[in-house]
Amino acid sequence: MVGATGDVGRQVCTQIVERRVLPPTARLQLVGRAGGASGRAVHGLRADLVDAYDEHAPLLDVAHSPEDVTADVIVVAAGLTPPARTGADPDRRVLAATNGAVLAEYADAIARHGSGHEVVIVVTNPVELGVAVMAERLGRHRVLGMGAWLDTLRFRRELAVELGVRRHRVGGFVGGQHGEDAVPLWSTVRVSGLDADERDRALATLRRGRTLDALPGEIAAAKDELARVASADMGAAFDLIDTWPADLRLVTRPWMTHQSGAKTPAGTASATVDLLEVILDGREIVVAGQVALDGELDGRLPLGGTSHGAPHHGVLGVPVVLGPGGWTRVLLDELPDDEARRLAQAAEGIAATVAASGSTRAAVPDARPGAAAGGPPDGDGKLDRTDRGDRATSGEARGAETSWVATVHGLDQPGTLTALTGVFSTRGVSFDSLATGPVDGDGRAGRIVVTFRATPRRTRALERAVRRLATVRSVVVEPTPSPEFSQDRPAR
Repeated sequence: MVGATGDVGRQVCTQIVERRVLPPTARLQLVGRAGGASGRAVHGLRADLVDAYDEHAPLLDVAHSPEDVTADVIVVAAGLTPPARTGADPDRRVLAATNGAVLAEYADAIARHGSGHEVVIVVTNPVELGVAVMAERLGRHRVLGMGAWLDTLRFRRELAVELGVRRHRVGGFVGGQHGEDAVPLWSTVRVSGLDADERDRALATLRRGRTLDALPGEIAAAKDELARVASADMGAAFDLIDTWPADLRLVTRPWMTHQSGAKTPAGTASATVDLLEVILDGREIVVAGQVALDGELDGRLPLGGTSHGAPHHGVLGVPVVLGPGGWTRVLLDELPDDEARRLAQAAEGIAATVAASGSTRAAVPDARPGAAAGGPPDGDGKLDRTDRGDRATSGEARGAETSWVATVHGLDQPGTLTALTGVFSTRGVSFDSLATGPVDGDGRAGRIVVTFRATPRRTRALERAVRRLATVRSVVVEPTPSPEFSQDRPAR
């Protein structure tokens, strides 16, 4: 969890532990910044989580630099957050200029030192910039922005309230850009228990004869009215929102929540942990997320102010299939004209933000399959032509496994061996052999010798993860010296 001590980061960590997303043998890394307030606070956060959830908490690790980040799934919520007070409207340009550098620093470190298989969920705003920066360096299919999923859950709730049903009975997605340029995809809405005709009649009532073309102007006018009302009575401002159509409420309610000073950490964290659960459980489901596209929309967006569709290459929020290795494909049928126009406008706004930030190597991120260290699940092995030479290649990340021997000195206490085996098992690496040695002279540490097979890059990530275990004093990983360890691994 990068940015673990921020408002959202704390909520994400708490919900991961409280919802038991990770087993006690797994590891949750709390990442702060050395020398700053977060660098001190991560130690306190770790102690607080142990106090509250010791019976089922995972192993909690503290890290203080981008180079120390080592995990299978990484949530990035570091950087500047907009002020939460009445009258403060977040400037996305300021957020992009400040947070772009932070995102690039972590992306470069993960690309250089990671296993090449990490899946990254971007929470930091502007979330589209975060996706562009991370996807360019790590591979586009391994990076997902959570903003569209949070907007989707908000949209479904607004629909459910008006229909008088529970949110889980409502389907449908929100795409585009997180925030005011969110695009409610009314054509994707489904309601459990309603047939097609009943659904169409219900949605016509909910839309009140409007199209999405009017939404930007409605949002601007609504914000002015809310600011005026809230200056005298915050409760009246929220009551006013309840009288508006669902798609207008989708944007204005979280805006007003932020204006109230409450911010939105609980909802943001809950949506993020939803995505984490999907990835960690090994399921595949359809979610909405900001992703780096490479023509998947097949010319369905009227870009450049024309009525003609053009292939889109860049970041955009769309429905995608998400699984344990990241997202695999876009699921979006032919769109009504108003939805296509709004998505195109959002895409152009995102491209401008990314280009102005200077955090990527091109105005629009190179979203070709495999365009970064490690590569996506496509497996075509192509590399970004702008990639630095010191980065591991796709071939190394997915290359042939070789044999290794790890000598670990760990504390002679319950849990040491469990923690060690947990690091290997969560990364899909089995032991060829495991042996324990005598306790050292001080009576506190023993020796564990492990042989295994893995790629060089994954081995480096394993070594770093083992070294960070609280019960480990030291670890040395070397190529297996004798030929008998080069035999094929036994079946798991």
